[in-house]
Amino acid sequence: MNVPAQSDPGASSFDSLWTSLLPIGRNGATGGYRRFAWQDADMQCREWFRGQAESRGLDVERDRNGNLWAWWGSPGPGAIVTGSHLDSVPDGGAYDGPLGIVSAFAAIDLLRLRGVRPSRPIAVVAFSDEEGARFGVACIGSRLMTGELGRERALALRDDDGLTLAETLTKAGVDHGALGRDDESLARIGTFVELHVEQGRGLVDLDRSVGVATSIWPHGRWRFDFTGEANHAGTTLPQDRRDPMQAFAGTVLAARTAAASRDARATFGRVLIDPNGTNAIPSAVTGWLDARARDEATLDDLVADIGAAATASGEADRVGVAVTSESYTPVTTFDPALRDGIATLLDRAPLLPTAAGHDAGVLATAGVPTAMLFVRNPTGVSHSPEEHAEDVDCLAGTDALASVLADLAC
Repeated sequence: MNVPAQSDPGASSFDSLWTSLLPIGRNGATGGYRRFAWQDADMQCREWFRGQAESRGLDVERDRNGNLWAWWGSPGPGAIVTGSHLDSVPDGGAYDGPLGIVSAFAAIDLLRLRGVRPSRPIAVVAFSDEEGARFGVACIGSRLMTGELGRERALALRDDDGLTLAETLTKAGVDHGALGRDDESLARIGTFVELHVEQGRGLVDLDRSVGVATSIWPHGRWRFDFTGEANHAGTTLPQDRRDPMQAFAGTVLAARTAAASRDARATFGRVLIDPNGTNAIPSAVTGWLDARARDEATLDDLVADIGAAATASGEADRVGVAVTSESYTPVTTFDPALRDGIATLLDRAPLLPTAAGHDAGVLATAGVPTAMLFVRNPTGVSHSPEEHAEDVDCLAGTDALASVLADLAC
């Protein structure tokens, strides 16, 4: 970020917040971020959140599921809540999630500078483990809060090192005894508005800085386990092999074909191989499928076809195949009246669907009146160090969020 002119206090506030958060969890070799739930970088981000809130005189609390809240006004029913998340995918970009948190604090600064006195409490929330990079399930904090993710299943989730979420929370000094649906926190939220960098080029094509979300495509994650037999890479004849990597590779290619024929998305982005030796045929390969489509019927057909392809590949290679659904989110439509009112307030901001999942979608599915603002991304790249938003668009997003909060809370 460029240093803003001192005559622009809104820009100064945003830049100060952004600059202070930017170094946390950044990998010097890749330029990407590794802020994984409950690890050191994530804990530093949490301390950053607490420090920024307290420096503004906001009351900070951590709810029973590890989500952080900063309150302007007394917590209570009907609050206007904004925020996002601070964790990242492996080597993710700087903007996905943190832009919503930074913009929320900067928007409160703007409202105070403008002399706004909200009649309803305003809260900034940082949801835990939105990306699901460590435990494989996205939006853990919001899914637990709404009851979409059950306590026992959550506590049993394991990371790649074999640590369960229960063990991780204990190590982090968090009492997980009360983990689960949090009706008290839910009851406080009158309206939730999440600002997020756009993960696509819709706003670039429309030449607008800020847009409003209409809906989120249905999406989910599935685990594919291929079980074969470890053997020597040099001495084992092709006809004697039970190679799970071959079955997995065939499934990856089939997934791409199946998605392309439906204008859908199917991605195997995470793989574990055992024993993971260069000169050894694997005994097991586990891959995680991320699949998305415009409607639920298309998504269901897509995943069914990929599962059938995996079974066929397994039979051909004498490999065992098991498919497990780890998360599923149906199509999410944001509150039409709230969406349209915000679009009108923001000078007829364009309306855009998205294929990316968000905590806002989890809350909307739970019946919370919810909206999303998108900030222009000049390249459309996301989940990568190349993810970016221009200063002028970030400030436009902050100003838009401040206007929305003022309209809803006053």
